[in-house]
Amino acid sequence: MPDDLSKRDRSQDTLESCDPDGADSEEQEGEAKSCWETVKPFIGAGSMVAVGYMDPGNWATDLQAGSSYNYSILFVVLLSSLLAMFLQSMALRLGLVSGMDLASACRKKFSRYVHILLGVSAQVAICATDLAEVIGSAIAFKLLFGLPLFAGVLITGLDVLVLLAFGQNRVIIMEIIIIVMILTMAVCFSIELYYSKPDGVELLKGMFVPTADLVTDSGMLYASIGILGSIVMPHNFYLHSFLVCPREGPIQTGRSLKRSLRFATLDCNLSLIVAFLINVCILVLAASAFHRAGYRDVADLEQASSLIGNVVGERAASTLFGLALLLSGQQSTVTGTIAGQVVMEGFFDLKVHSAYIRIGTRLTAILPAVITILVAGNAMINPLLVISQVILSMQLPFALIPLVILTGDRNIMGSFVNSRLVHIAAWIISLFIVGLNFKLVVDSIMNK
Repeated sequence: MPDDLSKRDRSQDTLESCDPDGADSEEQEGEAKSCWETVKPFIGAGSMVAVGYMDPGNWATDLQAGSSYNYSILFVVLLSSLLAMFLQSMALRLGLVSGMDLASACRKKFSRYVHILLGVSAQVAICATDLAEVIGSAIAFKLLFGLPLFAGVLITGLDVLVLLAFGQNRVIIMEIIIIVMILTMAVCFSIELYYSKPDGVELLKGMFVPTADLVTDSGMLYASIGILGSIVMPHNFYLHSFLVCPREGPIQTGRSLKRSLRFATLDCNLSLIVAFLINVCILVLAASAFHRAGYRDVADLEQASSLIGNVVGERAASTLFGLALLLSGQQSTVTGTIAGQVVMEGFFDLKVHSAYIRIGTRLTAILPAVITILVAGNAMINPLLVISQVILSMQLPFALIPLVILTGDRNIMGSFVNSRLVHIAAWIISLFIVGLNFKLVVDSIMNK
């Protein structure tokens, strides 16, 4: 991988210095500092991964679920987040143990034709993800500044390059930007919830007491599948396994590796908890503002913004909604573009300057949006968002299944290979999610 996305130094010496069992008196005096140096490299990677769980595509799904079925599908959001933690922990374990990101590991493990197929699929998934973020950001620019969608799409293509310029040679700056964006989103939704005044009892009931209607009611089942299907973003596996990779190969010491795995998993889980809370906020906002007021099928992001100000009686609510949407789109475009670079270099070993890869990824996402607006007008933007999610779902097996295979390979993972129980659980969860996504794709195509 190039220096502009270089992993932070995680030397074995630093990891060992955080171990009190092997420290002498002098080392103990600097234990606090050494421990911080050990923890610091893992802070931020989880936040960059978490943005994939609160992108504009997730917004549309959460808004529709909340407006249609009140708080009933909160349990599915909770279950989805727990599954996400499990799967992302596998991705980070692959990176830390093998010293390779998922793309590079696939190139090493599988035949040329297979890894090329996986690479093409991964790039298609990233372009579909970028398309959703571009659309979400363009809608946000329209809501906040009254810009035409066409202009918003073009601005989105430019500003992501500006943001990525800050990350040249220093990934940590990008991570700080992402963390600030996430915290700002959290503040926006906290204020939105204050305005909408949700029912606390019904909220807790919907989250922790699942109803049989989740399975028996076809509409609720479809909404649940939509949320479950959106928990796994293929590009997140490539991104996460890359961000946690050691700078120079895998860490060999078992005790140090266990320690680094623990820190990285903690960072990931804390970040995904924040993403979970933001998804809960979106769904609860839709339930308390739209469902309660009689608006039972709100999935259009622009419609949701205009309605929320009228329903809760605060003009600021619409502005905060637009701001949060803009932040969601911007942070997701940054991480998606990095994932695109990881995929191109990991699968195809392309020695191309990172700027060209980034520009190519952005153009691939922007062109469909621009063409759609010019040919069919603004009315086709939301259907295009749906299409991007369908394409994304179709690419899921090509990332999830290789991840399970690789983390279950003792030649790659050594003693950190999946246990029998974890491996069985991983296959069950993976096939379950892939099956749900397949049903969602078929139903979307059949317009059911």
